[in-house]
Amino acid sequence: MADDEQTKPKRDHEPPAGAETTERWTGGAKPLEYTATAKWLVLRKKEKPSAEIFSVSYVAKGGDQNRPVAFVFNGGPGASSAYLHMGAVGPQRVAFPVDGTLPTLPPKLVQNESSWLGFADLVFVDPVGTGFSRIIEPEKNGGGPDKPDGAQKPSGEGEKPDPDEYFGQKRDLESLCEFMMRWLSENDRWGSPIFIAGESYGGYRVGRLVRMLQEDSGIGLNGAILISPALELTGLAGDDYGVVQWVDLLPTMAAGAAFHGCARAFPAGTALAEVLAGAEEFASGDYATFLIRGASLGAPERQRTLSRLADLLGLPVELVTRAEGRVSPIVFARELLRSKQKVVGYYDVSITSTDPFPDRPDHEAPDPTLAGISPAYTAAVNRQLRSEIGVRTDREYRLLSLEVNEAWKEDTKRHFFAPPEGATDSFRYGMALNPHMRAFLTHGRYDMATPYYASDRLRNLMRLDPDTAARLTVRHFEGGHMFYAWEESRHAFTAAIQEFVAGALAG
Repeated sequence: MADDEQTKPKRDHEPPAGAETTERWTGGAKPLEYTATAKWLVLRKKEKPSAEIFSVSYVAKGGDQNRPVAFVFNGGPGASSAYLHMGAVGPQRVAFPVDGTLPTLPPKLVQNESSWLGFADLVFVDPVGTGFSRIIEPEKNGGGPDKPDGAQKPSGEGEKPDPDEYFGQKRDLESLCEFMMRWLSENDRWGSPIFIAGESYGGYRVGRLVRMLQEDSGIGLNGAILISPALELTGLAGDDYGVVQWVDLLPTMAAGAAFHGCARAFPAGTALAEVLAGAEEFASGDYATFLIRGASLGAPERQRTLSRLADLLGLPVELVTRAEGRVSPIVFARELLRSKQKVVGYYDVSITSTDPFPDRPDHEAPDPTLAGISPAYTAAVNRQLRSEIGVRTDREYRLLSLEVNEAWKEDTKRHFFAPPEGATDSFRYGMALNPHMRAFLTHGRYDMATPYYASDRLRNLMRLDPDTAARLTVRHFEGGHMFYAWEESRHAFTAAIQEFVAGALAG
């Protein structure tokens, strides 16, 4: 045996082989040559391999260390990065109709003229349990045969890892910090400007990471981009006793009703900005008073409020009264266009589909804005990874894992009475920690999952001094949770982010 083979350290875990290819992007002012690299990075716990994180990076040729690097991920929890990867940010995308409705299948894969590759290198990260990322499960009794895709299983000592270890708020954030540090080291990019971008629960991640990355991992950030974020988790579900959840939802529902010509509160053709302004004023005024006072509100004022609410939502007064003014997104989605046997989308109330069970008491129709688009994104990301880049693995690419979502937990020691930890405080802390970092917060106007008005309300409660406020850009677009499916919104979004990145680099 050769000396170099004898001295070469034995690796305790070998991830699957990645793939790499060189391509050309022509969506910008001038053609750009780039290298696409898909690979697994092994995370470790107590010096032992514990998980594999899969990522895809797109790096412009030329080795410019001054070029920004953007780490991009989605949310769920349990969602892979494919939505932003193949929908808005990567060099290729799913070809959606201009209005963001479901494309024909199989979907076309086209060059993304709105890719961020024109102004930043991109790293799309699939958190553990999503995409091709997996927890490493040691063989019982140590050692073992090859994995089906060729990856060696590590030797163990009879330990059985927690199968849900990475499915918790804190551990998830720690794994992303470890990944980013390792990626920067392996690619010699510690001297590059760094941006992070996350969508939905990924926006929650960004809010938490702006503190953790800088304070615990030593990664200085130039910018943070929060896309359709859920900054405070307590506001995601409505009940009979809360107030802000219902206030936050109302402007989005009113916008959807107006879009479909159902809002009696506004003349047909009223501009979206006018609809939203009227709905916001009512939501934070008479409607909030109604929700707070409940039975103590006088009958005339109560009836006046419920009638106005019904006119804004485009629903029968009887239905709104029976719901005590608390119309859930599920009820709204089914009832708005019930007379036409149509349901509207939870993630984009402008999009509709047929209700296959109009006679049943419960809403059992598929959501056109999540279930409907899943096959399109699944086909597109598999084609991009397997055919375009050349990844060879028999693993299933998990676009959205319900198992991960259902296993998600609060994994920090908090008192029973403490609410789930939000991201707004960490976001404020991170902005104060780095007086040069800028942030961009954005939503789609038609999104009931994470309504834009929730972030607007929280931003107004953050007590920002003038300097910090000037470093936070808040801008919303037409469309839903994934508003970039709308062609006009995608172009405007990319133009806004390019301007934002340029401003962050300029100081």
